[in-house]
Amino acid sequence: MTLRRSHICTWLLAGSLLATAPILAQKKTKNQTLTPAQQAERAKFDPKAEASPFGGTVVEQSVAQVNDQIINTSDYNRAEAQLEQEAQHQGWSEQELDDHKKDLLRDLIDQQLLLSRGKDLDINGETELVRVLDGYRKQNHLDSMEDLEKAVTAEGVSFEDFKQEQRNRIITQQVIRDEVGRHIQMTDAQLQQYYRQHISDFTQPESVRLSEILIPVKSGGDENANLTAAKAKADELYGQIKGGASFEDLAKANSAGTTAAQGGDLGQFTRGKLASQLETATFSLQAGQVAEPIRTRQGYIILKVTQHTPGGTQPFASVRPQIEEAAFMSEMQPRLREYLAKLRENAYEDVRPGYVDTAAVRNTSKPLYSAYAAPGPKKKVHFKRRRYTGKPRGRHANEAATETAAAGTAGSTGTTATKTTAGGTSTALANTPAVEKPGKKEKIRFGQAPREALPPAA
Repeated sequence: MTLRRSHICTWLLAGSLLATAPILAQKKTKNQTLTPAQQAERAKFDPKAEASPFGGTVVEQSVAQVNDQIINTSDYNRAEAQLEQEAQHQGWSEQELDDHKKDLLRDLIDQQLLLSRGKDLDINGETELVRVLDGYRKQNHLDSMEDLEKAVTAEGVSFEDFKQEQRNRIITQQVIRDEVGRHIQMTDAQLQQYYRQHISDFTQPESVRLSEILIPVKSGGDENANLTAAKAKADELYGQIKGGASFEDLAKANSAGTTAAQGGDLGQFTRGKLASQLETATFSLQAGQVAEPIRTRQGYIILKVTQHTPGGTQPFASVRPQIEEAAFMSEMQPRLREYLAKLRENAYEDVRPGYVDTAAVRNTSKPLYSAYAAPGPKKKVHFKRRRYTGKPRGRHANEAATETAAAGTAGSTGTTATKTTAGGTSTALANTPAVEKPGKKEKIRFGQAPREALPPAA
């Protein structure tokens, strides 16, 4: 069984902001020594931070921070190893591998942005994860999930990491489908136009799919007798096939080839890939027909054409599903990059010097780092307490002064004093007693009336 953790494709990888930003460590003084943990924290933001005095080696560093998630060097190295493994399976050239490595950090940041968006949309992917794991179990013919866990662990992969990777893939796919894919609608005119522009992609050479039954010639003894026996065996099997016997069953029971367990299936062959003798015998047959036994170096071989695909340009109707998928993907890629650019504009992103995000936007939000400054002492506010003197204040002060002067004059002559107001004339008593100035503020005790601060009763 092979459970290869393939790298997420570019189209699959194409919030709340971080509330507080980390603060740089204070500058080291003569009497202060940074601990190794403080130096490692400082090195995340200061590439010129001095090395550890203990001569240690940093084994884990932050490559990039996306919102509240950190991409470490171990994450980056693991993704790079998976990319190299995929390059071997896909047969990439060195230039293609280098191009993919340039976008490696971009793809990791894209994935974190999509996962953050999935968290905002309350997408956890747990239900789909159960179906995916069960599909892996059935695909590899395993009896239980415990057997699947053992098979994954046998390949050197933690089962929890394997499940988390599948969960992340499910979340990113669902976010792309809901946020981008549902807004793409392809009309028949667009499909026809794509078909005309990419007509070479739907032009294929003539090909056949073959199955074999190999009857070997025994070595040793009489060579002619062995050859005659092999020919007689091949003719007998060919007669049984003509009589209606199952080709697959006869191949499993009699074929000496490596494909016997698969019913003799050899795969697809285009013109020019087979020997001339075999190509002449098979390309003239239709699907389901069987060629007569052919003499080869290994012995006699019986070939059956299970599928015959004529060459030339395939009509639109026969390849419509492939056209729809290809046209949709061509429209998805630019839409996805626009969507991821918007997520970058609204996200917090900080990349370590020496690493490059090839899809970075200029106005991405980043924190401002500054040295810590202790807050100063609070200023005390003093309120000036005024004693009550009984004198009016404000705009009525002049009126009161005039009234008091008039009252004093009238008291000396024994007449009444008058005060002129806006409403008319009012009369005041001549002998008005002067207002007594209160003394020192008195402390009033519970259950006792003030004796010094109040004026005497009338």
